[in-house]
Amino acid sequence: MNEFTDSMNRMRTLLVQAANDTNDNTSREAIVAELKGIEENLKSLANTSINGQFLFSGSAVDVKPIADDGTYQGNDIALNAFLGSNNQQKYNMTGAELFLGEETEVQRTITSNVVNGNLLQNNPTLQATPQDSDPLTGSSTIRNLMGDTDNIVDATNKHFFYLRGTQSDGTAFKEKITMKDADTIDDLLAKIATAYGNTGTVEVVNVSLTSTGQIVIEDKLKGSSKLDFSLVGATDLSGGTAADVTDIDLLDGGETDFTTALTAPGLFLVEFTKSGLTSSAGGGVLGDAAAVTEGLVYDRAEFSKSGSTLTSSVPQIVQIDNAFAKSSTKLSEVADLSQGTAGTLDGTRLKFVGVDINGNNYNAVINLDTAGSTFSLDTNFDGVQDTTYNLYNMDSPRVNTDADKVSYQQLMDVMNMIVTDTLPAGSPGTEIEYDQAIADSQFLGNTFLTQDGKISFKDINSPVTQATMALYDANSDDFSVGADASVMTFNANNSLTIRDPKTDFFKTINEIIQAVQSYSNNPDSNAVDKRNVGIQNALVMMDDLQDHTFRTQSVIGAQSNALSNSLERVGILEISTMSLRSSVIDTDLAESSLRLSQLTLNYQAMLSTVGKVSQLSLLNYL
Repeated sequence: MNEFTDSMNRMRTLLVQAANDTNDNTSREAIVAELKGIEENLKSLANTSINGQFLFSGSAVDVKPIADDGTYQGNDIALNAFLGSNNQQKYNMTGAELFLGEETEVQRTITSNVVNGNLLQNNPTLQATPQDSDPLTGSSTIRNLMGDTDNIVDATNKHFFYLRGTQSDGTAFKEKITMKDADTIDDLLAKIATAYGNTGTVEVVNVSLTSTGQIVIEDKLKGSSKLDFSLVGATDLSGGTAADVTDIDLLDGGETDFTTALTAPGLFLVEFTKSGLTSSAGGGVLGDAAAVTEGLVYDRAEFSKSGSTLTSSVPQIVQIDNAFAKSSTKLSEVADLSQGTAGTLDGTRLKFVGVDINGNNYNAVINLDTAGSTFSLDTNFDGVQDTTYNLYNMDSPRVNTDADKVSYQQLMDVMNMIVTDTLPAGSPGTEIEYDQAIADSQFLGNTFLTQDGKISFKDINSPVTQATMALYDANSDDFSVGADASVMTFNANNSLTIRDPKTDFFKTINEIIQAVQSYSNNPDSNAVDKRNVGIQNALVMMDDLQDHTFRTQSVIGAQSNALSNSLERVGILEISTMSLRSSVIDTDLAESSLRLSQLTLNYQAMLSTVGKVSQLSLLNYL
């Protein structure tokens, strides 16, 4: 652990150097090379073994804890030493604690990644006030942020912001915010904070603007990993009402390039988050309007693809204890049950769309119902689900599963059947046909939860899968008054995570190195890696990693002290036992035999005397 902390101290020093603008590309490449060397050293330390037993694998001491890609392969089982009667002391530190541990005192912080500037800057014909030429700050007007085509500061609400996200307590929300030209960005940030639950007396989040125009949201609640954020702004530069919609897909086709919008005034969109994800909301697959602008998509984006694997971006977090979901976790334990039918998943519809492993489109809906859940497919893509299958439970007798009892394993079984095109033989299908379809699908693909709670699919028979998938709440695009937010989110064009109570050591180290490799001090969606956190945020992430490592080292120190004290007590007992043993073993047998004989004679003499005394008559006694 001392070597760990020394290596991390060196890494932080290099990050500070990398943040210096005086570095040229050669200098930063040298810094990146050394950072990668430190990363390999940290992996080597993590895989330390003694006598063939790995230190950080939990009880799986024969398993190398850290794989080449940085994922943890051990378990979270402690090894205990018995110090006495009913007294045990843990003597190992599992990799689950060190590399995936949780810091309950950390406040989650997220940020948008689009660099937004003053759209009126350096455009004298559009300036109405001197500050219109200044960089964006909280006091800049919404007109500075959204642009304009004339010098008139309109008094009407003509700017619309479509906000989606999740509050600290896991409550999902979406809200349409209206603003005037003269309103300030601080006014917008205040409305965003109100949507997260801030009041005049209570602050649950802190919302701020960076010098490069990104919005940063800091959770005031410690230990929660649920906070999320997505925002897109819309203005009709032609003076119409095209920016004010109830279905966010109606904004598609709006211009995101302000220069182009000036030459052909119309609907202009300002995005705040870009993830480089592809939308599955078009092409006739969904029956929805195509949504190709990233800011409009949010949770309808396709899972990211890497070779044979598709992976979601949103970890599934259990509401009650902030833990990552497991295959046995019920969807109702993660979902925001304040949406839809309060207190239940009954009536929830999850759309599952994409391309299967054979290259064929699919359009499915998973219907969660208290009376019995099903899943259905639109086989001819006419907008009508025309083939329905039962989603069986494991009770006896087997029946359709209650919406609130559907587990992630059941959800992933359905996904796996659809994406591998191995559906039950009959519709709605018997339990035997259902089980057989699941078994058959597992020969072609595997859908599972990763160690950080994300849904992933692996195409078993292809190194580069043809499959794509998107899974989202059916009412995701609805911004009508009173419309519910998404009950669940699986993959999203959402904010970047800067701080989080949950630690993923080597994933974070990799993100830190990529930040330096991108030569960017702040998040920038124009970079090759759109979700790069930037060097400044990498320093914050490194500080959190170091704090976590220091705390872990303190725990190890306490364990070592307890074991040392126990060893000292055992040493004293050993000396006492040896002294007693010596007094027994080192006895002179001849001397002891003589003393025993003397004691025996004395005892016999005493018995004789007692016998005579007992025989005295009263006369003799007197």
